[in-house]
Amino acid sequence: MNLALLVIEGLLPLLTLYLTKLVLDAVTEALRADDPEAAFGHVATLIALLGGVTLLIALVSQLRGLASQVQAELVTDHMYDVLHAKSIEVDLEYYENAAYYDMLHRAQEEAPFRPTAIVNGLIQIGQSSVSLLAMTGLLLAFHWAIALLMFVAAVPSIIARVQYAERLYRWQREQTPVARRAYYFNWMLTGDDHAKENRLFDLGPLFMRRSHELRRDLREQRIGLARHYYLKELAVQASATLAVFISYGFIAYRTVLGAVTLGDLVMYYQAFQRAQGYLHNVLGGLAGLYENSLFLSNLYEFLDLKKKVAEPEQPAPVPRPMQAGIVVENVSFQYPTGTRPVLENISLTIEPGKVIALVGENGSGKTTLIKLLCRLYDPTSGSIRVDGVPLQQFTTTGLRREISVIFQDYAHYQLTARENVWFGNVTLPINDNGIVAAAQHSGADPIITHLKNGYDTVLGKWFENGEELSIGEWQKIALARAFLRDSQVIVLDEPTSAMDPKAEYEIFKQFRHLINGRAAILISHRLSTVRLADCIYVLENGRIVEHGTHDDLVKADGAYARLFETQAQYYR
Repeated sequence: MNLALLVIEGLLPLLTLYLTKLVLDAVTEALRADDPEAAFGHVATLIALLGGVTLLIALVSQLRGLASQVQAELVTDHMYDVLHAKSIEVDLEYYENAAYYDMLHRAQEEAPFRPTAIVNGLIQIGQSSVSLLAMTGLLLAFHWAIALLMFVAAVPSIIARVQYAERLYRWQREQTPVARRAYYFNWMLTGDDHAKENRLFDLGPLFMRRSHELRRDLREQRIGLARHYYLKELAVQASATLAVFISYGFIAYRTVLGAVTLGDLVMYYQAFQRAQGYLHNVLGGLAGLYENSLFLSNLYEFLDLKKKVAEPEQPAPVPRPMQAGIVVENVSFQYPTGTRPVLENISLTIEPGKVIALVGENGSGKTTLIKLLCRLYDPTSGSIRVDGVPLQQFTTTGLRREISVIFQDYAHYQLTARENVWFGNVTLPINDNGIVAAAQHSGADPIITHLKNGYDTVLGKWFENGEELSIGEWQKIALARAFLRDSQVIVLDEPTSAMDPKAEYEIFKQFRHLINGRAAILISHRLSTVRLADCIYVLENGRIVEHGTHDDLVKADGAYARLFETQAQYYR
C-alpha cells in the first residue's frame, strides 16, 4: 500500500502543473473571446479539476504519512528489541571493559532513530524519483540543456553533505569517551544513587561545573563542524539559485519569441523548480543513506560482538540430582583486561547437602570464583566439573538454572514486592504459594505484609506510590529470591551484611533446613556466620591457604584463627 501511495504521490505534481498550464492558457483565450463570461465556464471547470487534484494530493500525502509513521514505529521498536537481545547475550566480560561502554553508548545513540531514518529516506527517494522522472521528461520535451543545468547545479550540495557526514562520524567516534563522561555527570546529578552525598558533601555545584565544561567543549566542536558545512552550503545554494534564474530567463526568452505559450512559461519554470527540488531530495536522500549507514555501523559494531563463553555444539544435561557434586581442580583465572592472576591453583569440592564457606579479605578472589562456577567466565586454566562433566559441556542457561546466587551488589527492582521475589524463579506462576514461603524463610514476609498493599506494593521511589525499604530489608527480599529458585546450588555472597546480628542468626538457624539436600556456598566477613559451614576455605591473594572446619582452623592457629580472634575480641 505504501508503495502504491508513493507512486501516486510522485505523479500527481505533474498533473497539477499541466492543469495549471491549461488554466492559464484558457484564461488567455477567454480574454480574447467575444463572450468572456461564457468562456469562463471552461476556466472554472479546469480550476475545479485542479482543486480536486490538490485535495487528492493532500489525501494521499496524509495516508502515506500515516503509513510511514506506523512503519517507523515498528522499525524503532524492533531495533530496541535487537539492542536489548544483544545486551543480554554478550558475556559479563564486556560489562567490565570501558571500550564496550563506548561501543554500547554509540549503539544506543543510533539504534532508536537511524533505521527509521533509513526507511523514511528510502520512501523519500522513491517518491521524489517518480516525480523527478516525470519532471525531467517534461523538461527534455522543452530543451535538453535545461535538464542538464538542473543536474549540474545540484551536485555540489550533495558533495558538501557527504563530506560533512564523514567529518561528523569521525568526530563522534573520537569524542565518545567525553560524551559518556558528560552523561555520567548528568546521571550523578539527576539519579538517586548519589543524591544524598551530593547534598551532604555539597558535590552538586562541582559536578554541574564539570558537566557544563564537557558539554560546552562538545557543543563548540559540533558548532564548528556545522559552521564549516553551512558556509559551504551557502555558496552551493547561491550557484543553484543562479541556475534557476538562468533557466527562467531562457524559458521567458522562448515565450517572448512565441515558441511557447504563457501557460507553458509557468509550467516549464515551475517544472524546473520542482525538478530541482526533487533532484535535491533524491541526491540528499542518497547522501542521507550514506550518512545513516556510516553511523549505523556503530550499531553493527555492537551487534557483531561475539560471545567468548561458547555454547557446546552437543550439550550434556546437567545432572539432576547431583551425586558427587562440584569439583574445582587447579583453577586459575586472570581478567582479560587485568595485569595479574585473580585466582591461582584453586581446588575444592562442593558436595550436595553440604555447606562450604569462602573467607578472605576483599580482593582475595571469592566472588570471582563464584563467577567461574556460574560460567560467567571460563577459567584461564584448570577445570570445574559437575559429577565429572566439565561446565563447558552444559548450556549456560541449563547450568545457571541449577545455581541460585545472591551477590553482594544484588539488584533493587523498582517493581512489586511479589515480583522482586518471583524473579528468583519466573517459571512459576506469579501467584505461586512458594513466593510467600520463600519470603518467610528469609524474614521478608513480615516486612512485606506491613506494606500498604502487601505483596502488590511497588518497592523503591522511582514510580508512583512506591515505598522505599532499608538496606537490610532489601537484603531480605534478595534472599527470598534466592530461596525461591528450584536450584541444586545456593550461593550467598555476603547475604546478611546489612542485617543486625539477631536477624542474621534467625536466618542461618534455618539455613540447613532450607538447603534440603542442596549444595551451598557462603561468603561472609562475619566468621560467626561461616562457623556453621561444613568446610571453610580461606583465600589470600587468590590462593587457598587453608581449609577445614571452624574448630580445626581455630586449633591450627593460622590465618583463619587470627581473623576470628580479631572479630571475637569485639564481642567479649
